[in-house]
Amino acid sequence: MIGIIIITITYFLLRIEKRSLRVLGFNKPLQRTSEFVTGFFLAGSVAATQYLLIAHFSGFNWVLNSNLSWSQVLDSIRWNINSVLFEELLFRGYLLYKAIEWLGARKGCFLSAATFGIYHWFSYGVIGNIVPMVYVLFLTGVFGLMLAYAFERTKSIALPIALHFGWNLVTIFVFSNGPIGEQLLVPDLENPEVISRYEQALVNVLIPLIYSVVVIWMLVYGIKRYRNNEKGIKVLQTINLEQYNETDFKK
Repeated sequence: MIGIIIITITYFLLRIEKRSLRVLGFNKPLQRTSEFVTGFFLAGSVAATQYLLIAHFSGFNWVLNSNLSWSQVLDSIRWNINSVLFEELLFRGYLLYKAIEWLGARKGCFLSAATFGIYHWFSYGVIGNIVPMVYVLFLTGVFGLMLAYAFERTKSIALPIALHFGWNLVTIFVFSNGPIGEQLLVPDLENPEVISRYEQALVNVLIPLIYSVVVIWMLVYGIKRYRNNEKGIKVLQTINLEQYNETDFKK
């Protein structure tokens, strides 16, 4: 419901500027679908790797939750969709679009990332605890920077939604690590072994950090190279066409 409200507000704000939702990437359905599917499976795969490593280090296996009902499955999926749409439409929608327009891509993306990290101080309830505040700001800020660049480079909200939704759905629904309790998979041990600080650093810091940084690099430099190559191909095609026309004319 909140997502519909934000989209409606965004629509009217854009109409005032004589623009449409196309500026947020509500266009090119085939391309946006491809971006969504790619982002969803990439994020889900990395998140799954994280929790499989946790099970390996702690000496337990993930098993199906026998107490989970179909109504709980639907409620959980709906909850994940609503939470992701709310955050993405708020932080990577109209506000980021205007921030990039006013401040430029880099400053706009970093501002979005900072506000996303600060927002999670409140959603995670860590206000007043310095160490958790720094940890949350850093990790969610880098994650938010990845999502911001996903919007800025693709000119669409489809990829950031996919990267966010894939991560959250696997983390919260599949591996039951979230505010809505036990979901699809649960540990087969009631008291699994406590993993070491180094193992915690790997699964809780390095994996999400490396994931975000690699995706940012791919978005910033990979797409840039692709666009440059695409421009080069178009230039060569134009030159070849001109040469062909010139030869044909001489004949």
